[in-house]
Amino acid sequence: MSDVSNPWNRNAWLWTGVFLAVLIWSAIKPHDYPTWLLEVMPAVIGALVLLLTRSRFPLTPLTYALILVHCVILIVGGHYTYAEVPLFDWIQEALDQSRNNYDKLGHFVQGFVPAMVAREVVVVKGVFNSASWRNFFIVCFCLAVSAFYELIEWWVALMSDEAAESFLGTQGYIWDTQSDMAFALTGALLALVFLGRLQDRQLKVL
Repeated sequence: MSDVSNPWNRNAWLWTGVFLAVLIWSAIKPHDYPTWLLEVMPAVIGALVLLLTRSRFPLTPLTYALILVHCVILIVGGHYTYAEVPLFDWIQEALDQSRNNYDKLGHFVQGFVPAMVAREVVVVKGVFNSASWRNFFIVCFCLAVSAFYELIEWWVALMSDEAAESFLGTQGYIWDTQSDMAFALTGALLALVFLGRLQDRQLKVL
């Protein structure tokens, strides 16, 4: 596939530069390295998958951009931990919130971005003839991803009390797991409603 027709090739240097810059910054004196590794690992794995699939399955510029935003959110959370991101400390004080809600942004994006990735894959592969069934599958997929991530957090908590405190970031909120999944569900639904047509237009260009 030519460089002109492949969005990854057109924007690879910018995408890679932003990703590596944030990753290197994040690795310099993070809150603690075990938490940093746990948080940034999905972003690194995702970047490697994009690198390996860039030629045979290029994605739209929209989807590449969303994945980069998701990676940055994960990496920033890895540096500070999700409960101690300074900007959201400020928001907590300014809005008189009871907790730092950066983790809720993370879980919202955890539904928003995978929804667009899953949508692009099933549209390109022609998996569904019905848009309704396609959207139902995508929402179920995003909820499954969210639930599996909560299981990972539980497994980490069982293995290490120290890592669990930073990685879980519940901040004493007893409904944290349920609200995390609700934010992911909301993100998935909003992504499908507001970005589906834009993604379709970019797919036609591909």
